[in-house]
Amino acid sequence: MRLHVGCAMWTHAPWQGRYLPHPLPPRERLRSYATWCNAVEGNTTFYATPARSAVESWAAQTASDFRFVVKLPKTITHERRLGDVGEELGAFLAAIEPLGPRAGALWVQLPGSFGPGDLGVLAGFLRRLPRSYRYAVEVRHRAFFDDARSERLLERVLGGAGAEWVPFDTTTLFQSPPTTDAERDAWTKKPRVPRRSLALTDRPIVRYLGRDDTARTVEGWRHWAGTVAEWLREGRSPTVFIHTPDNAEALALARRFHGDVRALVPGIDPLPEPEPTEPPTLF
Repeated sequence: MRLHVGCAMWTHAPWQGRYLPHPLPPRERLRSYATWCNAVEGNTTFYATPARSAVESWAAQTASDFRFVVKLPKTITHERRLGDVGEELGAFLAAIEPLGPRAGALWVQLPGSFGPGDLGVLAGFLRRLPRSYRYAVEVRHRAFFDDARSERLLERVLGGAGAEWVPFDTTTLFQSPPTTDAERDAWTKKPRVPRRSLALTDRPIVRYLGRDDTARTVEGWRHWAGTVAEWLREGRSPTVFIHTPDNAEALALARRFHGDVRALVPGIDPLPEPEPTEPPTLF
C-alpha cells in the first residue's frame, strides 16, 4: 500500500528559486524535484524517444521507489495508431530499460479519434507488449464515456491485458468560464469528458486538472481524496498527478493532496522533506 503523487514535469520556471534551488544543472533538477514528490509524468517521451544515457541519469537521480509513468511516443500512438510499430516500440523499450522498477507504468495516450471501432487494434497491441511492464491507457473518445456498451468493451480489453484505464479529470476546469490566460488556453486544448473513478487494477493512476486558483483546485479534488483513500484501504497503491493550467503551484499542491489523503489514511508513508531552496547559513 503506497501513494505516489507528482506533476506533469520535474522542472518548471515558476518553481525555480521558490520551491527548487536555482540555478541547478540539468542533471540535478530531477533529484531536487524528487525531494518534493515521489512520481512524475513522463510527457517528454511523447515527442521523442529519449537517449538511453538520459534515462540512466533519471534513474541515478531518483530512489528505487520513485515512479515514472512514461508516455509512449506519438509515432506509436497517434501517427501509426498502434499498427506496425515493432521497430519504434523496440527502440523505446530499450531506451527506458535503465528505469527498472521506477517505470510504474507505460502510458498509452490515444487520440480523440481512436474510438470503439479501434478496440481490436488496441487489444492486439496490448497482447504483444512484454509482461515485464505495467500498462495504462488513456482514451478521449466520447463514446467510451457516454455509451455503456463501448465502456464495457474497453474495460474488457484492458482487463484482459491487466492494463489500467487512466482518467484525466478536467471537470473542475470546465465548471465555470476561465479567468486566466492559462485557463483560456486549457479550455481550447484539454478533453472535456465526464469524470471516471473506477479502478481496474491494484495500481490505479489519476490525472487531475484543477484551476489556477488554489482554493478551487483543492475543493475540486475532494472527490479524489476520498476515492484514493478508499483504494488504499482496499490494498491498492494509487498514483495521482496534480495539474493546474499554469502549473505554478502544482508542486506544492501535489504534496498537499498527499497530506489530505494521509489525514484519511494515516498509515501511508510520508513524503521526503523538500530540499531547501538556499544552502543553510551559520547565522
